[in-house]
Amino acid sequence: MKDEPRDTPMRKSALGRTVRLATLPAAYAGRTTLGVGKRLVGRPANAVLTEVQQRTADQIFAVLGELKGGAMKFGQAMSIFESALPDELVGPYRDALTKLQDSAPPMSQRMLEQVLVEDLGSDWRSMFTSFDERPIASASIGQVHRAVWSDGTDVAVKVQYPGAAKALRSDIKQLGRMARLFTVLAPGIDIKPLLAEVEDRMAEELDYTLEATSQQVFAGEFADDPDFVVPRVLGNSPRVLITSWMESTGSLAQVVKEGTPAERDHYGQLYARFLVAGPTRTGLLHADPHPGNFRVLADGRLGVVDYGAVARLPDGFPRPLGELLSRAVDDDWDAVTAGLREQGFLLPKVDFTPEDLADYLGPFLVAAQSEEFTFSREWLRAQTVRVATPTQENISRAFKLNLPPDYMLIHRVWLGGFGVLCQLEATVGFRGLLAEYVPGFSPA
Repeated sequence: MKDEPRDTPMRKSALGRTVRLATLPAAYAGRTTLGVGKRLVGRPANAVLTEVQQRTADQIFAVLGELKGGAMKFGQAMSIFESALPDELVGPYRDALTKLQDSAPPMSQRMLEQVLVEDLGSDWRSMFTSFDERPIASASIGQVHRAVWSDGTDVAVKVQYPGAAKALRSDIKQLGRMARLFTVLAPGIDIKPLLAEVEDRMAEELDYTLEATSQQVFAGEFADDPDFVVPRVLGNSPRVLITSWMESTGSLAQVVKEGTPAERDHYGQLYARFLVAGPTRTGLLHADPHPGNFRVLADGRLGVVDYGAVARLPDGFPRPLGELLSRAVDDDWDAVTAGLREQGFLLPKVDFTPEDLADYLGPFLVAAQSEEFTFSREWLRAQTVRVATPTQENISRAFKLNLPPDYMLIHRVWLGGFGVLCQLEATVGFRGLLAEYVPGFSPA
């Protein structure tokens, strides 16, 4: 990637970014104090709590959306977990969460021109017969413009924000200092590992050359697929990615908000299939499952964009994962316990009986135990409350389980994917997908 100029707009606004992030805990403290005062004069405690949550959410997501960078990407990562939160807590700011899945404020015209000149040259406009300077989509580290390539091909041009690398590093560092604040949004969810995951993937997502390579693999495998569309890569630089244009009517975020039951089931099944089939068909796992990356096409197909975050699985999902799932579905928890220990999920000196393991993990497997399963917010909330309630037993169990590095990204994608399916409340034949695409999954 090219060195960032010292005078980029993002660099000039670094102090402002830090100040805006720093206002969040102070503002929350002020609202909490105000809430206590209102309770003293007779307002019900739950009404005060709701008002504090609403105002806190509005400010948090306004700031995250405005800042883009790591703050925006963190907000999008948080938004796919809203299904797991109790309704009385998440209700006041579900709209604020889900709107992060599909939009972000655009960069200025001066910023756009700066990146295009630096990456494509001062005569970059000669590469296109037309270029719409108004973005048609925007996300955490870049925005998309519609244009016509010099040969007449309709294209999408993704342009990275100037200073995005510095912004990401700064935001992640600042957000790490404020992890406690975000328990207002997600009680029971540990924010620091989520921030660490965003930071780990930061370098790869910043280099559009790597993204172009991954997208070319997916586009080649899914060319002419009856269910999916992956735009072809036509050109790229480290901060500009040019792909074939894909006409869509919206994203999965809109289906979550207003889709019919039939649309939820249809696109939920396609969404799950793409995530599960990817490693077998391409050797890569699409690792950014938030709904804004999945586009609804008028003919019923699902378009998939944003390949900046991928896990490289050249042999597909690890065979031991499929074997462990099979044994768990068959209720052979002695074999599951032994397999988890062999794969590093249970460290050598950790004592976890098969009975406790079945009680703790078994309910999560219901989607793989029947031909079809209806995902729902209620189901995910019940599981979250069951394992996150701070009893002595749950704390003991949580500390006994380890997550090996090789499974870290797989775990995050499946957890995020389940969150989206629960938002969709879709009925999905998940067991069949596992049998078709996960090596070693063959329950009795």
